[in-house]
Amino acid sequence: MKPTIIIGGGVIGLFTAYYLNKQGVEVVIVDKSDMLDTTSTGNAGMIVPSHIIPLSAPGMIAKGIAWMFSSKSPFYIHPRLDRKLLEWSWLFYRSANASHVEKSIPYLKNISLLSKALYQEFRNEHSNAVDLEMAEKGLMMLYQTAEMEKEEVEFAHLARQQGLEAEVLNSSDISKIEPNLEVKARGAVLFPGDAHLSPSNLYNFLKKYLKEKGVKFLPKQKVLGFEKQAGKVIAVLTEEGSLSADKVILCGGAWSAELAKHLGFNLPMMGGKGYSFMQENQPEIQQASILTEMKVAVSPYGPQVRFGGTMEIAGTDESININRVRGIFESINRFYPGFQAKFPEKDKIWKGLRPCSPDGVPYIGAAPGYDNVWFGTGHGMMGVSMATGTGKILADLHEGHVSPMDIKAFQVGRF
Repeated sequence: MKPTIIIGGGVIGLFTAYYLNKQGVEVVIVDKSDMLDTTSTGNAGMIVPSHIIPLSAPGMIAKGIAWMFSSKSPFYIHPRLDRKLLEWSWLFYRSANASHVEKSIPYLKNISLLSKALYQEFRNEHSNAVDLEMAEKGLMMLYQTAEMEKEEVEFAHLARQQGLEAEVLNSSDISKIEPNLEVKARGAVLFPGDAHLSPSNLYNFLKKYLKEKGVKFLPKQKVLGFEKQAGKVIAVLTEEGSLSADKVILCGGAWSAELAKHLGFNLPMMGGKGYSFMQENQPEIQQASILTEMKVAVSPYGPQVRFGGTMEIAGTDESININRVRGIFESINRFYPGFQAKFPEKDKIWKGLRPCSPDGVPYIGAAPGYDNVWFGTGHGMMGVSMATGTGKILADLHEGHVSPMDIKAFQVGRF
């Protein structure tokens, strides 16, 4: 029997392998990297059912234009003549409307709630084998300006309408949640249903667990194409040779568009580069938060805390733009005046390319024109948050089972 080949060894590929392995499927994971330091290991590790608004929302065009004039801004597109970027930007523009947001909300909410429930199940099943550092204390959206207050409070009302918990906090409420240091904020919205974990602990455990369960890993093997026959892929062609396949699942992150091209169809995708770094947590920050004006994520892990953010539409350019990192760093003392922040050395800066679809909704489902190929990609900043749900959906599609939720909005060939 030929194996199922998963292309992409990020957290979504690993969770897809996890659920397939549970069903007795032979799996081979192929990745072009060494699978040591990936987009899945240094992100904020947030599990956020509250994030029900796609990136392509009304107002993002105006904000994006304003932010383009600052290399430290939360969202940045480096102007350049690039056909893929122009196509992606046009589709982003077309999607940035109220109708698209309204249609997307139920799908994003449902996959995030499914994922959170699966994370809880996963943690309980493996609690003796790994410390995920999973904290279910919610997410606090801190704001300093009246404009951002209006935006966040309106979103809190929308979240409640969707059945999610949301609490509007004043400065006194914030000081009770963060008793160890001053938080310079006008107010905040707390989403008690959110959580965060250690993405590196999760990723390293999944790799070890899957290897022990017989999943085969082939790192440092770039996929060059596919051998096709009668609407199926029968082999994956790599730099090391041909790999026979029964079925293929593509979880290639920001490189998924290149894989789709080898299959003969267009998958609009751009890499959204983000950065993060760890700091000694002094004075100790206790609450996972977003510094909303700068879109900086704060993930505390006891004696250490991770600061991360920015969305730099960069294609597949993996170089470090220090100005982007400086924007994150400067936001720390803007919100936490007494925090003992130190600018990170370059080799301590993590960077990763989040796969961004132009409408802010992931691609999950069958590849158009193929009977045995599926995609799970395009999650943007929500890769970890939606990883368990995506892996479970892909495993069910692979086995011909009914999906645990409606995935019509995630259609791979929608563009």
